[in-house]
Amino acid sequence: MSGVVLLLPGGEEASARRPSPMLATASVRALGRRLVRAGRAEGLVVHVVHYRFRGWNGTEADLARDASWAADEVVRRYGDVPVCLAGVDMGGRAALHAGGHTAVNSVLAMSPWLPEEDVAAPAEPVKQLVGRRVLIVHGTNDERTDPELSFRLASRVKKANRDVCRFEVHSDGHALSQHREEVLALAEDFVMGTLFGRAFSRPVEDALAAPPPLGLRMPLASGFGRSLRR
Repeated sequence: MSGVVLLLPGGEEASARRPSPMLATASVRALGRRLVRAGRAEGLVVHVVHYRFRGWNGTEADLARDASWAADEVVRRYGDVPVCLAGVDMGGRAALHAGGHTAVNSVLAMSPWLPEEDVAAPAEPVKQLVGRRVLIVHGTNDERTDPELSFRLASRVKKANRDVCRFEVHSDGHALSQHREEVLALAEDFVMGTLFGRAFSRPVEDALAAPPPLGLRMPLASGFGRSLRR
């Protein structure tokens, strides 16, 4: 075993109820299957994080705490192996917050739920992401989580960490279902590159290297993953 992905499902803004295991994992199931197949030869292990509560719950940031606990568990079980936090919706926010864990080398946030910007509230933290590779993927027609908020966050992260890119999935919504194959291929490309040193596809290389805003508004091309790998 030489690398671990922790899958962080979506959640709610505020809730002290326990999540349903089946419903909670539905949002990351396809991604998990894809990564298990892709990383079998390298000994990749994929775990879904089961939260204590459904909600983020304000300053408690319960989902991020659970993500950090899971990273601690990886170290306890497997030792010194690289970890990728891969989250969707509220799990994307949890992945970004917990990305500063010492075992984490990369963060994948898909359709991340982020709070509306408020001058009276503290901004989302970004310094914990220094030294990590970060990929954000967002549909331009997302009606649940504002893609402009993830762009602004990515812009702030990019100022502290050049290894950040963001792909926009044009015409797709929150679930990224219209271009699911391309999104999963992009996730695989990023995870296998960050955990095992595989060469990134040219679009990912270009997005990481491009100055903002170009590398933070990279369009995900139709058919990505079928013919773009060099």
